[in-house]
Amino acid sequence: MKKDKYIPKKIGSIREMMELARDEAGDKIAYKFKGEDDAIISITYEAFYNKTQWLGAAICDLGLGSSHIACVGENSYNWIVVYLTALQSAGVFLPVDKDLPSAEMLHVLTAGKADILFYDEKKEEWLKEHRADLPNIKYFVGFDRAEDEGEFLSFSKLVKKGKTLDLSEFRSAERDENEMKMLVYTSGTTGVAKGVMLTEHNLVSMVYYGLMTSHMYEVGLSVLPYHHTYESVVDVLAGIHYHSTLCINDSIKNVRKNLDIFKPEFIYLVPAFAEAFYNNVMKNIKRSGKEKTLKRGIALSKSLLKIGIDRRSELFADIHKAFGGNLKRIGCGGAPIRPEIADFFNDIGIVFSNGYGITECSPLVSLTTLKVNKPHTAGVRIPCLECRIDNPDEDGIGEICVKGDTVMKGYYNDPEKTAEVLIDGWFYTGDYGKIDKEGLLVITGRKKNIIVLTNGKNIYPEELEEYISGIDYVCEVIVSAIKNEHGGETGLMAEIYPYTPQDEAKVASDVKEALEELPSYKHINKIIIRDEPFEKNSTNKIKRQYK
Repeated sequence: MKKDKYIPKKIGSIREMMELARDEAGDKIAYKFKGEDDAIISITYEAFYNKTQWLGAAICDLGLGSSHIACVGENSYNWIVVYLTALQSAGVFLPVDKDLPSAEMLHVLTAGKADILFYDEKKEEWLKEHRADLPNIKYFVGFDRAEDEGEFLSFSKLVKKGKTLDLSEFRSAERDENEMKMLVYTSGTTGVAKGVMLTEHNLVSMVYYGLMTSHMYEVGLSVLPYHHTYESVVDVLAGIHYHSTLCINDSIKNVRKNLDIFKPEFIYLVPAFAEAFYNNVMKNIKRSGKEKTLKRGIALSKSLLKIGIDRRSELFADIHKAFGGNLKRIGCGGAPIRPEIADFFNDIGIVFSNGYGITECSPLVSLTTLKVNKPHTAGVRIPCLECRIDNPDEDGIGEICVKGDTVMKGYYNDPEKTAEVLIDGWFYTGDYGKIDKEGLLVITGRKKNIIVLTNGKNIYPEELEEYISGIDYVCEVIVSAIKNEHGGETGLMAEIYPYTPQDEAKVASDVKEALEELPSYKHINKIIIRDEPFEKNSTNKIKRQYK
């Protein structure tokens, strides 16, 4: 067993990281996943390393050793193989969100200048339909293809061929650590996606300094989509450097089942998933009439912790069992989380780490840790970053600016937008927040979401949404401005999607009560109850409408 006082080794490249994993943990299981008939397949670090070398040699043999290597499809072991092959190559990796609408997917593949595309069978028909729209792509490599068909190649046959080839071209490929290595098109809640250029230095810095800040464990369950940097960098890359075993979740609907099968010690989630876990647990507790038992257990546990006794795994054994029985930590990022959710998991003995990140920062900026775990904050900054608040108001709130090793090179082929956000080495995140007295980062909202009332008061809708989300029947909520005939923002409106149908008068009363401690200008003037959920992007964030 390892690593109570784990100190990561500093690395200069992804290739060095992979070789280190092979040398130090070659016979350890790197990945587990379900195969045919749900049989569990295990892959060692040595086997994983070798497969990336063979695939790299095959890509070089196609004349694409320094190409833009794209990948689209469900989470899979083969997706990770392509990812790590590309990162070790002289080329660039282009992850593509499998759920993008057709026009947006074509935009990403075209603007990202993909030369070769790896895909799963769900995309083959679409690719053949749009072949003429993708003239720059020379080969399409299907994970599920048994045979080659012209420019549509079989992944297994390509790897098999690579095993027979000379590896020297792939292994000797020269790479500049400060040039683009990964091109990630943002899945923002509004606007046209921008191509974020992350360098190899960005990625290895995130791995090294992230592991210096955050504790990792031996076995994890990989749930979030791999095109998302939170998963592909913080989980996949950091997991390789830590030599964890990562179990690949095959379907969102199977998460609970796979928690029981793989029994992970850690899992990374976005708030929507964490909230679903929490709501499900609380629903079961209420159904079984054990609410008072839970409260007594939490009170007893807190008393025991004060004298150094931790009985949480025993007191809350039934809840732990629902998460596989071994879960020690949930890492959550992508958006703010309601503090009571984080408090609940911490209270029952599953450490809940909240973080703040953005794709342009590879992606983590800050996170709560085992030593500093205050859920109402976004925690401490990653050690390689500087952080400041630009033009703070009387409450210390302003735009969060970041400088350091994990900040992107810029936006691909877009110097104007790059110049708007990178000024004198500082990245202007577009997020608003403050740094509290303890030096912890507190997020208040997105710059573009701020509502400026005609009385001059600034409203951060995310703050009010957090309060309203605490109402037990509220599933989703968006707060926006009520505008007068001249476009002035005169009041606030909450649009609410409840879990179950609700009386409008009751909702208005409950919202008023939820916000009663806030100043009157932050109170809601109008409520709309929705019959359907809000439209969301691929990372489950609600798409806000801007007018």
